Amino acid sequence: MAEFTNETIKTFEDIKLFESLKPLNQRLPESSILDVFENRAKENPNSIAITMLMSGEKNEQPRRITYNELNKSIKRAANLFSTLADTAPGVAYMLPSLIETHITLWGAETAGYAVPINFLLNSDSIAELIKASKANILVALGPHPQLDIWEKALEVRKKIPNLQLIRVSPPIETCQKDIIDFNTALKSQPDDHLIFGKARCGNEISAYFHTGGTTALPKLVAHSHRGQLVAAFGGATMCGYKSTDILTGTLPLFHVAGTIVGGLSAFMAGVEILIMSPAGLRNPTIVSEFWRIVSDHKVTIIAGVPTALGAVLQIPVGDYNISSVRKGFTGAALLPPAIGKSFKEVTGGHLYEILGMTEASGLISIDPLNGPGTEGSVGWALPYTKVDILGLNDDGSLGETCKVGEIGVISINGDHVSPGYLNKEQNSGVFDNKYLNSGDLGYKDANGRIFIAGRAKDLIIRSGHNIDPAMIENAISSHPGVSIAAAVGIPDIYAGELPICFVELLPNFDISEEELLDHSKKLINERPAWPKIIKIIDKIPLTTVGKIFKPQLRCLATKLKVDDLLKTEFNIDNANINVNLGGTKGMIVTVSLANSSEDTISKVESILAKFTFESNIIKN
Repeated sequence: MAEFTNETIKTFEDIKLFESLKPLNQRLPESSILDVFENRAKENPNSIAITMLMSGEKNEQPRRITYNELNKSIKRAANLFSTLADTAPGVAYMLPSLIETHITLWGAETAGYAVPINFLLNSDSIAELIKASKANILVALGPHPQLDIWEKALEVRKKIPNLQLIRVSPPIETCQKDIIDFNTALKSQPDDHLIFGKARCGNEISAYFHTGGTTALPKLVAHSHRGQLVAAFGGATMCGYKSTDILTGTLPLFHVAGTIVGGLSAFMAGVEILIMSPAGLRNPTIVSEFWRIVSDHKVTIIAGVPTALGAVLQIPVGDYNISSVRKGFTGAALLPPAIGKSFKEVTGGHLYEILGMTEASGLISIDPLNGPGTEGSVGWALPYTKVDILGLNDDGSLGETCKVGEIGVISINGDHVSPGYLNKEQNSGVFDNKYLNSGDLGYKDANGRIFIAGRAKDLIIRSGHNIDPAMIENAISSHPGVSIAAAVGIPDIYAGELPICFVELLPNFDISEEELLDHSKKLINERPAWPKIIKIIDKIPLTTVGKIFKPQLRCLATKLKVDDLLKTEFNIDNANINVNLGGTKGMIVTVSLANSSEDTISKVESILAKFTFESNIIKN
């Protein structure tokens, strides 16, 4: 059983002491994912591992599974998968958050390897991911009134005829002959041993997680058992998980945030995970009833991405008793200070930040949940791992270690770093030498705490001045009427880029863009970082895990620029402008000009050519 510290980790010195007292292998004897569940089942078999809410409505009778039952179910699933392949099976799954999703994931990793799939992708992308991973089994949710997962699964099988489909459905539904019913098939498998011999372990591949692609098919990132175990152990230690904790399970299980820090780490420490419906915080009922559910189930730790937590913090607690909540954690995106402040006001606990990355088995650093918390910091590297801030050489490679306070690239070294992408040609620039290049910009303070300064690709570069978008976003989101703020660069002929900030307001707030601009200028010390434009929109686009989807905002900013230019320079109103990611310059702008003279078209072509994007003029 993994051995956690009896001393509470609060500081960098605590981490160093923890590492010096025993080597990692003595603290972490598990060599396979199955070992985690075996050990928990032996130590406290009747403890609740997962509580499942389907709707979140009042008086709902939740479904529960103990650690002993979960361990047995994982073995049954591993045995089932092993019967469907001649070698270690590759098991892809398209499932929302369910108990069956955990059974599928950990069973697949025990017998072969898992391929978690974002079921919101289109069927062509899903098929390509499954083909690339060479998975031969697909576990998918059966027909559902709101979700089209099963329909996509059938489309995928048409593209991959030899793919074995396994359907997760209620017991009353029957499957056609060539489709396996998940729950029925599990019952026919033994739960006390593995029929195929030894569980996969050590440096063997446990999973291929896909990263979120924007202009091309996502990359498949390899995980090993060792990598996931080291990351999970570090997460459990830094989060200070206790077996008495009840953690909200609201993060998707096709993503490392839900599977590692919100999954395996918690299981390693014997935590109870409360799955708040298959859709998590995308379920309006869960959001509206959040504090009642927290009260009813005596939740101790709240987890979620900043945008989702921002939504629930808008819901009044009322008379519900939420005194069981002792802390919360967030990740996947930078935490706006206003949300952290609101969390403390509502719960009395601090909201801690976690830095994770698929290529680092899900975790890099954590602001220790037993410490006081530091605003804006993602804490320190996991125990027995290393994070350095490195400068960039002229050729783009990682350089020397940066000084205290100096911004560089967050670079990671440790057993939790992925073996690389499935397509080794994609490793260049990411898995180089001894470091994983995160692509995140950051710095360390004098105490070694890590602070995020934004994504390297998210920097707004105004006439050579590097602007961190978080500086703008934090200032604007501090306004009481702002729900989300997202800053990107809007193209400019002379400066290259100028900062623009898109804003989503809280319900029932009426604020002018001019008011927000004045508010931001009072809080942003760097004059070049003052946003040139603030644009209020109905909804900030988000990814499926709740991150702000900035590529779409960059396209919108470019469209606004071109539209304004056509109006002011050429008196052209209502031009048909399309902006898409791609091309040799990263973005393609297509303008349809109806009833325009050849001279006007030539002038438009000439002025658009001065920008860094690719442009095409369609003459109607």
